Amino acid sequence: MPDAASPSVPASAVPPGSVGRAGQWTVAHTRDGQVKAVSSRCRHQLADLSKGSLDKDGCLVCPWHGARYDLDSGAMVEGPKGILWYRGRTPGYTQLVKAYGLFLKLRRRTVVQEGERYVVRD
Repeated sequence: MPDAASPSVPASAVPPGSVGRAGQWTVAHTRDGQVKAVSSRCRHQLADLSKGSLDKDGCLVCPWHGARYDLDSGAMVEGPKGILWYRGRTPGYTQLVKAYGLFLKLRRRTVVQEGERYVVRD
């Protein structure tokens, strides 16, 4: 039985190739079967990354402006494509956000499967 203080999500809610939410964490189930957790706020404009997706390279993609994050390091590997309500090219701005995204990485946690749930551990 999962510890009541540990955030968790039903394993069935996060099939391979998808993401879900467990408390303040985004849980990602990669296509190769790994399950990882990162903090849920994009470093760009604080979008909820649990509403994002995984790309073909296994990166977490922000649902608002497409910033991409490496799940192993938490670093932003590609900057956003837009700002506020605009989606499109912003070359200088994108590079600036990517630069600070390399230092302001997503926090990472371990995920274990307990029964039918994925549990995020400190």
